[in-house]
Amino acid sequence: MLLSLSVPGPIVTSGHMTPYRSSLHLPSSPLSQLPFICSNDPAPFTFPFSFNGGIHVHSIGGLCVGSISIPILCSRMIECLRVLASIWKRSYKGGEWRPCINMTIGDLPDSNGYIYVEANGGLNQQRTSVVLFPYKFRDIYDEDHFVNTLINDVRVVDRLPEYIMERFDHNMSNVYNFKIKAWASIRYYKDAVLPKLHEEQFIRISPFANRLSFDAPPAVQRLRCLANYEALKFSNPIRTLAESLVARMKQHSAINNGKYVAVHLRFEEDMVAFSCCIFDGGKQEINDMNAARERGWRGKFTKPGRVIRPGAIRQNGKCPLTPLEVGLMLRGMGFDNTTSIYLASGKIYNSEKYMAPLLEMFPLLQTKETIVSAEELAPYKNYSSRMAALDYTVCLHSEVFVTTQGGNFPHFLMGHRRFLYGGHSKTIRPDKRKLALLFDNPNIGWKTFKRQMLSMRSHSDAKGIELKRPNDSIYSFPCPDCMCRNKTEDTKSSSAS
Repeated sequence: MLLSLSVPGPIVTSGHMTPYRSSLHLPSSPLSQLPFICSNDPAPFTFPFSFNGGIHVHSIGGLCVGSISIPILCSRMIECLRVLASIWKRSYKGGEWRPCINMTIGDLPDSNGYIYVEANGGLNQQRTSVVLFPYKFRDIYDEDHFVNTLINDVRVVDRLPEYIMERFDHNMSNVYNFKIKAWASIRYYKDAVLPKLHEEQFIRISPFANRLSFDAPPAVQRLRCLANYEALKFSNPIRTLAESLVARMKQHSAINNGKYVAVHLRFEEDMVAFSCCIFDGGKQEINDMNAARERGWRGKFTKPGRVIRPGAIRQNGKCPLTPLEVGLMLRGMGFDNTTSIYLASGKIYNSEKYMAPLLEMFPLLQTKETIVSAEELAPYKNYSSRMAALDYTVCLHSEVFVTTQGGNFPHFLMGHRRFLYGGHSKTIRPDKRKLALLFDNPNIGWKTFKRQMLSMRSHSDAKGIELKRPNDSIYSFPCPDCMCRNKTEDTKSSSAS
């Protein structure tokens, strides 16, 4: 049998990418045992994973199973470091900052009304929205802890007084609903929302995700810090299973002294479909993606006059990274096959095919489904926010966190990890534009690719200690609003003198 690999060599025509097919026919024996000799690199190259059988695929939207570019084949794999901690031996150190959220002392003034906030969106959008409990808030968060932590700042209730409900005939649709523009200022709430609250005594704000500017007076920022980093704690059932996941992941990582890398991978079918990128370009993928787009966004992508340019999307770094691309990136950064990986993800699209190379490169890879039993996971299986809460906790306590796509989940995690780890956390946030250029470059060798990956990792590590700038979120950048700088020996000496 032969293994046919299509070499990515994209051609741009009117903004669209078309695959340039050039197949390499190789024996189907495990590639991990097969050296390749190339004219520009005479040393044998041992590929970091293997395949059995014959595959013929091509790629526009990213490297996938079987679509491996010439530079990867025409290079040799350099031995990686075996100890995870040594990869970060020149890392920036945490500990320069410490949490310092001042608690309010004293009673609140009399109430001037009730605000009903609908915490729409997923788990991490809800973190920024909660004031009055949404339905089943207690299923995800510890309700008593939330109320008690905020008791001197905000009165949080789980039901409205009867006289209020009678006024609106027990019908929430009769309640005045503010549709507030995104990132509204504090001034808008004072000038527009507060007078209406005084008038009605009860108002709704829906939706509420991202309805308040990131820049606000210190008192508001302090309350944000308190709510996000202290008041919100997962419910006991979620926390118990999540802590068990962390403990078991550390046991699985004994070879690395209990340290593991958490990777947030977004390669679910809906993510792949929404991206409008092309991956293997086969008939099955086309049918799957068309069906997924129609189910999720009926007519959105087929409107007359709408032009979709997969090549431009990829060049702009907007395509989800494939599992293979993530694996090659991590290997290039120095993580070897003894690295323990925790994969935080939903159901990977065509997982049997796309996950194979990543599992070959990182055989110690685990997910929540592989660490705990089906019985333990059953109460959470059909609830995406609860499943995300489990992933969130395991990622929170990882040695290194790798984000492959934007969104609230990685942004909140990066901020939470900075808050916990002294202002800095080991984070890899790849430059996907650069990655696309590197993966699609037919002339790059492994040494050059590895050098670029090491530089990218170092740059990500430096970013781990960033301070909040104007228009940044304190949920991603808790310094300095939620944290105080520790005194160094120099500052202690100067203050003493």
